[in-house]
Amino acid sequence: MSLFIRSLEKTMKRSMLVLAVSLAIPVAHAQTWPAKPLRAVIPVGAGSSTDIVHRLVLEQLATGLGQPIVVENRVGAGGTIGSAAVAKSQPDGYTLLAHGSAHTIAPALYKSLPFDPVRDFVPIVPIGISPSVLVALPAKGVRTTQALVAAAKARPGALNFSSVGIGSATHLSAERFASSAGIHVVHVPFKGGAEAMLEVIAGRVDFFFGPVALVLPQIRDGKLLALAVNGAKRSATLPNVPTLQEAGYAGAEYPIWFGLFAPARTPDPTVEKLNRETLKALQAPAVREKLSGLGVDTMVMSPQEFKAHVEKEVALNATLAKQAGLKAE
Repeated sequence: MSLFIRSLEKTMKRSMLVLAVSLAIPVAHAQTWPAKPLRAVIPVGAGSSTDIVHRLVLEQLATGLGQPIVVENRVGAGGTIGSAAVAKSQPDGYTLLAHGSAHTIAPALYKSLPFDPVRDFVPIVPIGISPSVLVALPAKGVRTTQALVAAAKARPGALNFSSVGIGSATHLSAERFASSAGIHVVHVPFKGGAEAMLEVIAGRVDFFFGPVALVLPQIRDGKLLALAVNGAKRSATLPNVPTLQEAGYAGAEYPIWFGLFAPARTPDPTVEKLNRETLKALQAPAVREKLSGLGVDTMVMSPQEFKAHVEKEVALNATLAKQAGLKAE
């Protein structure tokens, strides 16, 4: 009997040692992390709002972490190629996904998506949020959102809008607005924001929901007319432009947001450190000034709060995609 007890005691000690070592691994990782350069995958093209905003913050974040962050634009299939690559990466904190609102629409558009935007990622921190601006060509004589809606109702299906692709924030902004206003308009997708905007200036497209940073110079030059912004509040960059809510279209709000993600099972201490350091980076005066110039307001959330935000957006976009009959082509 004593031999059995001694054997049991040895087994328990070994189990406790294994448990102690396993519990110490995340702590040790957090203490030594980061010990080498990081990689941030941006799944959309260089020069886009998502690219510009993230690169600005990642540069400051690298300084705070004391390690370089190598940025890679891995584009294709509405951002899902780059996202899938990160989902399959080692969950060690060295590979990040720098994405935005489009991350939460993917499961509603693609039937055979190679990842789950909620299950396969850990939301780290939101970087900022920016309204899109509803713009039209001044020469067409549409001076208000109400006038645009009246024109669309007078000729159902005759008016069109541009976007940077199916499922993009520029696309969903217009779909949300059309649903709220009760109008039928035609979607004309393009490969990039500049092309989508220039088609409006050329008079071939009737309206576009463009990022502030993209359309602001054209608004100031008088080439485009800002009718409304689709955020919860007016943009500090365009204080005289009403929100869609103020214009009388409830439920049309669809601002663009940006954020950082890591593969699922990334250690909690690493995620927490990334969250803290990114929030510090967002407080740097130079970063705040540049983001403000781009029409981006910073967001302060814990990883848990950001996770809840992402889950809510996934459900919201699934409903919107079903109502609008959206699917990737």
